[in-house]
Amino acid sequence: MIEVRTLTKRYGETVAVNQLSFSVRPGVVTGFLGPNGSGKSTTMRLMLGLDVPDSGQATIGGKRYRELRWPLREVGASLEARAFHPGRSARAHLMALAASNAIPRKRVQEVLGIVGLSGAARRRAGKFSLGMAQRLGLAAALLGDPGVLLLDEPVNGLDPEGIRWIRGLLKSLAAEGRTVLVSSHLISEMALTAEHLVVIGAGRLLADTTVTELSARSTSLEEAFFALTDGSVEYRAETRNS
Repeated sequence: MIEVRTLTKRYGETVAVNQLSFSVRPGVVTGFLGPNGSGKSTTMRLMLGLDVPDSGQATIGGKRYRELRWPLREVGASLEARAFHPGRSARAHLMALAASNAIPRKRVQEVLGIVGLSGAARRRAGKFSLGMAQRLGLAAALLGDPGVLLLDEPVNGLDPEGIRWIRGLLKSLAAEGRTVLVSSHLISEMALTAEHLVVIGAGRLLADTTVTELSARSTSLEEAFFALTDGSVEYRAETRNS
């Protein structure tokens, strides 16, 4: 489980994350929604210890990320599609990550197969399209077979077939009991992927609810989302156990 408690982060006079609190439960895909610039990526960076909060904290399984002994085995993350050395092959990139966390070499070939990159394993990653780079980022996130996954806008650059594929993959991973948090600014995509939604705007929590509950607030899910994110309303629904 991921726990975010009164998390705040400022950059100069800009408040990127403002007293943000929510939980991400295992067993369901949780969509992390908000307009561009709403603080989603900053929040995920704070979860992974890439930025330091001004106040509050984020824990994964009751620990801060920096306290995890073998982080890739516990948390898989992909925050930027091209977070790799462009001169390395996809296989070499994953092999280096595996060595850093004592992950068996055979797992590299397994995840390349899962994400559909077996045939491109020896190609330089710097030559990859955005969609292929997204798949490599997902392979890195899955490398340690972690119980928690954090993915920032993972469908960017994917074609329709790739989007359907990742949608099914995320659902299957959650069905195995993993904690899956996926950020997006596309409510239509999250409606097809996620069961639970955490919606933020200007770094503040706007909704912590299910897709069904949010849909019930308006004639369409899109209208409900836009009503939340225009900054005129703050809403927290009662969540159902599932």
